[in-house]
Formats: sequence, C-alpha cells, structure tokens
Amino acid sequence: MATISEALETGTAHHQAGRLEEAADIYRQILAVAPDQAQAWHLLGLVARQWGELDLAVQYMGRAVELEPGYAEAHSNLGDAWQQWGELARAEGCFRRAVQLKPQFVEAHYNLGNVLKQSGRLEEAERSYRQVLELAPEYVNAHNNLGHALYEQGRYDEAGEFFRRAQELDPNHAEAHGNLSHLLLLKGDFEAGWREYEWRWKSRDLRPREFEQPRWNGGPLAGRTILLHAEQGLGDTIQFVRYAPFLKSVGAQVFLECPAALKRLLASCDGIDRLIGLGEDLPAFDVHAPLLSLPGIFRTTLETIPEKVPYLHADPSLVNSWRGKLAGERGFRIGINWRGRSGVGSFVLRDVPLSCFTGLAALPGVLLISLQQGEGRQELAGAGEQVQIVDLGANIDQEHGAFMDTAAIMKNLDLVITSDTSIPHLAGALGVPVWLALPFVPDWRWQLAREDSPWYPTMRLFRQTSAGDWAKVFEEMRAALEEKV
Repeated sequence: MATISEALETGTAHHQAGRLEEAADIYRQILAVAPDQAQAWHLLGLVARQWGELDLAVQYMGRAVELEPGYAEAHSNLGDAWQQWGELARAEGCFRRAVQLKPQFVEAHYNLGNVLKQSGRLEEAERSYRQVLELAPEYVNAHNNLGHALYEQGRYDEAGEFFRRAQELDPNHAEAHGNLSHLLLLKGDFEAGWREYEWRWKSRDLRPREFEQPRWNGGPLAGRTILLHAEQGLGDTIQFVRYAPFLKSVGAQVFLECPAALKRLLASCDGIDRLIGLGEDLPAFDVHAPLLSLPGIFRTTLETIPEKVPYLHADPSLVNSWRGKLAGERGFRIGINWRGRSGVGSFVLRDVPLSCFTGLAALPGVLLISLQQGEGRQELAGAGEQVQIVDLGANIDQEHGAFMDTAAIMKNLDLVITSDTSIPHLAGALGVPVWLALPFVPDWRWQLAREDSPWYPTMRLFRQTSAGDWAKVFEEMRAALEEKV
C-alpha cells in the first residue's frame, strides 16, 4: 500500500469528486493499519455524514478528536453532525472548542452563529456572525444570516441592510431575496415584496411544480382553463383561495389542486369549477399558477386586497348539528386555539401557554371552548384546575374532512381567540369574529403595529410588545373582552 500520506491524498481526491464509496474504502484501509490516524477517522466521519448516517458520523469524528484534541476542523465538523441530529448543546460545545483552538476559523464562527440562532439565542448569534464578517467581510451567508438574526429581534431596518448586502455579493442568493421579501411585505411594501417573494422557488425549502403548460403571467384568460395549485401550509391555502373568484370573473375556467383533506371545505368557495386532490390525475388545462403567486400577478396592494368575507362557508347541516350539541353551553362562547404545528424558531414562538387563558375564563359569563387539535390537546387534561375549558372531543374534523366541524362550530360561537395557526385564517375566511395573539416578530402577512388585518375584516390583532411577553397580550384581551361581554 502507498504511504498513509499518499493514501489520504488519494482518498480525499475521491471524496472531493463525490466518489464516496471509494473514499471510504481507502480511509478504512488506512485505519486497518493505523487505527490511531485521526485524520482518517475525521474523513470517514464526513463520508458517514454525507450518507446521512449521523450515528456513525459522530462516532468517527468523536474518535478523531479523542486522538487529536487540538484538531479544530474535526471539532467543527463533529458539531455540524450533532446539529443535524438536533443535539444543539453538544454542537455548540464543539464549535466553541473549534474557535478556541483556532480563533481565525471562519467556518466554525459561522457554524456557532447558526446553532445559537437555531437555539433562539439571537444576540449571541449576532456576535458570532459579526465575528465572521470581521474575518471575512464578503462571506455572503453570514450577511444573510446576520440579517435574519436581526430580523428575529425586530431590528428590521438593520436586517434589510444585511439582506441587501448579501444580494450585492451574490445577486442569485435565493434565501437573501426570500428574507428580504418577508421584510418588505411585513412593512407593507407589496410592490417590491411580491417580486422578491418569487425567489422562494429557488430556495432549499420549496421546489416549483413542473408542467408542460406555461405559467400564467397575467395575460387574458377568457375561454381558457387555469390550474391553481396550493403550496406551503393549510392556512396559506385558505388565505389565498380568495383569488379564485377574480379569475372566474374574467372568463377563466378555474381548477384548484389542493391537499385532499381540504377539498370539501374549499368546495364552498365561489369561482372554483373543479377541485383535484394532491396526487390525483390532473385534467387538461391551459396555464397554471401557484396560489401564493396570485397577489403578485394581480399587483395587490394594501388597498386592493380582496377583503370580502365570507368567501368560505360552513356546511349548513353541520352548523345545525353543532347548534344542537352546543345548546347546553350557555354564556359568551369563545373558541380557543393555542398551538400550531410543531417545529423550531418562529413556529414555536407563536404558541401560547394554555394558562394565559385563565384570566379570560374568570370573566363572568365567558365560556371557553377548545378548538385545539393535534399535539396541544393533551394539555387540556392538566388544565382543569387552572382554567375551565369545554372539550368537544378528539374526533372533531375526522368524519367530515379537515376543518368541516371546526367551521360549523365557529358559526355557533361569539368569538374565536387563537395563536397564529390555520385557525385564524379559517375564522377570517368564514367572516367569524377572531382575535389573533401575535409574537413580537409576527409573520409578514400581519404587518407591523396595526390592530386590524387588511386580509380579514372581522379580525383584531393583539401583539407582544416584547419578546415572549404573552401576559400583557392577554391583559389587553381581558380588558377588551370585559367591554365586549
């Protein structure tokens, strides 16, 4: 066999060319004759990480740093593997060790910033990214991620500077364009915001649908068939299906492809000629458009948002059925929802502790009714001593389709109070009064400062004035509810 140095060079060449099997074989051959060769363990760990075998990756790279504690690159890559595994504290420790060993190690500083940002420690992440930019002023991703860390702190003008700087360095940086789009839309600059929002299709998170037919660019539709296709979350679909009647009004035949579970609810929307469940065979059509591209195509401004409600409707038979079931529940009926889909970052920040509703439940004549589905339902069992909530059971929306029971229940309520999930979109689309509790940094569609929503006339917004402070939000709600009841 060649010398270890030569073998490492050959293995690295295979590795860089993407020939991972060949590279791994050489690294194993090295370790068979030199089991204490730290670089071979490290490189074999990199291959395992690329294969998605994170357990082996941390084992191999952990062995490398045991053999050579001063191996900064191995510490950093071990941290990356731990981060992919979701072990953020371990990842942070590895990155900190790497920059301690090698203070000029740009990538380790950047990785440390990423794990701190993912952990919600935004000010610390900001410091790490600024350290990166001191060492490497043209590090594009550091500009973009620093902008995002500032955005999540509510420092919007500063964030915009870094998003734009990232674009100057790399005009095709999709994430920087996407981040800037959210900032522009949040601030109400729809003209530039919708344009930037189209960069979402070049990001890592979304992939555009491929069709033989062209994408609609706003041209004449009379006598033509357009396929709208849903994207992203259920709430997004509910919010932007409002554009279907506009397409119908200019002479188009309108098809909508959507999650199969939403077909029955969306069938109540005017202007849709045919609904196709995702995965079902598509009928013939002439042009297509992603649902969230319609505001940009229509050049929607804050003044021209289609705000007419209701544009979705509950099933009358279900409304009557739930009217009977709720007949014994007397008082000012408020449907509540406190959690959305599980995740990290901004999704977690939207969740409201169930205990926040205690003050509302204590008001005379107020009756809280749970609309919560999914993971949050188990919290009801332990909430009885703190707050009285009517639990309608775990079978809501199971028999009749997604949101069908929930919509019918909402039509029998006086008010809905909810965190930022799909629930406020449903209530708003139905024309039901809804109060929305928003985190300090809201989603772009709710804009800044305002108490109303241009998307939903029956909605009122209650905002955190400092990060994590739900107590003040619910104090304001309680005062407003006292007046209302």
